[in-house]
Amino acid sequence: MAPLLSTITAKSQTTLPSGVRKALGVEPGDKLAYRIEGDRAIITKAPSEGDTRDATLGAFLDLLARDLERRPDRVRGLPDALVARIRRAVAGVDVDLDEPIHGAVTLSR
Repeated sequence: MAPLLSTITAKSQTTLPSGVRKALGVEPGDKLAYRIEGDRAIITKAPSEGDTRDATLGAFLDLLARDLERRPDRVRGLPDALVARIRRAVAGVDVDLDEPIHGAVTLSR
């Protein structure tokens, strides 16, 4: 995919290309968040006031939601064997989703 380009004006302003606006799910009045990593800037949709989601995760989830709305036919159930394996793995495990996580977290296969 070719990069999306925009030009910086004399007032240091630019217009976000349509593809960027669509990917971020931004509309007039929305705010953007910038994170600088070396010589790159990562642009995400800033959370609205009262929104406690991580901006990057929020933008990704918004992108998924828009994609699922456009293409609901892509959604499929999990295979029965995987559902059974998950149920066995969590059988008898009590989880409080509101409880804070303490210590390091490691994800593995």
